[in-house]
Amino acid sequence: MTTDPRRLAVLLAVHRAGGVLAAADLLRVTPSAVSQQIARLEAEEGVPVLDRGPRGATLTPAGRILADAAERIEAELVEARKQLATLGGELSGRVTVAGFQTAIRAVVTPALADLAEHHPGVELVVEEREPADALRRLREGDADVVLIERDEDADGHTPRGQRDVVLLEEPWRVVLPPAVAVPAQLSDLAGATWVAAEPGTAAARALARVASMVGPLTTRHVYYDFDVALALVAAGQGVGMLPALALQGELPDGVTVTTVPGLGSRRLVARHRATRHEPRPTVTAVLDELMAVAAGLDLV
Repeated sequence: MTTDPRRLAVLLAVHRAGGVLAAADLLRVTPSAVSQQIARLEAEEGVPVLDRGPRGATLTPAGRILADAAERIEAELVEARKQLATLGGELSGRVTVAGFQTAIRAVVTPALADLAEHHPGVELVVEEREPADALRRLREGDADVVLIERDEDADGHTPRGQRDVVLLEEPWRVVLPPAVAVPAQLSDLAGATWVAAEPGTAAARALARVASMVGPLTTRHVYYDFDVALALVAAGQGVGMLPALALQGELPDGVTVTTVPGLGSRRLVARHRATRHEPRPTVTAVLDELMAVAAGLDLV
């Protein structure tokens, strides 16, 4: 009996969502419809495809084989839709990108002109959002691409049904107030006072990594916006650790930027939905423009 690809798509949705109820929400059908499709798939193939437990449903070995096949079919369909879109001529539609200040300023804004030139029918909407709010909008379908930051030591987990594209990897820099001498190595700053980043941010994780190498750090103040950090450093309130993107353009008087071994890097990541129907060709076009801008940045 021929396997029905539609049932494979339902199985893949259950796998990604972690259960029948969540898959029903994802597919916008009733839970009983999902269960019926899974039961028919098992009857057609003659093997169980799901292990159902109190915490949800997991794939059996046979289910994993079929889910892998479903993902390959999905990828082929996405590629086919992209090719069909090019046959139909100009791309058109709205794409919403949500992100934070430095990413919008350095990557998204320069991409606007290129996108208008290459795909004039695509309307790019830019939203500056807090990370949690941006990711929520992505899950709910209100944003198409979310720009997130990730320190090099951060967990790279990506939720099911979503995909991460690394746009760039930028070095961390040490930013010094006028009264602090330029260090040759991190240990030279062991006794310095640092301005602290808001907990949970990539900058906070990076500073904790520095502390693990040189010992406990003395900190003063807490910032979220990198412009605030620069202002505090310029006012002599402490040493800062900022990513290269935040240091583009003119710096406050007296501030010195340097690098020393061990600072590491921050990754700028574009996250989008990856389902049977996404990313749409318009979203792919926007991602391509963002990657082109990021590749052209000089962050040495």
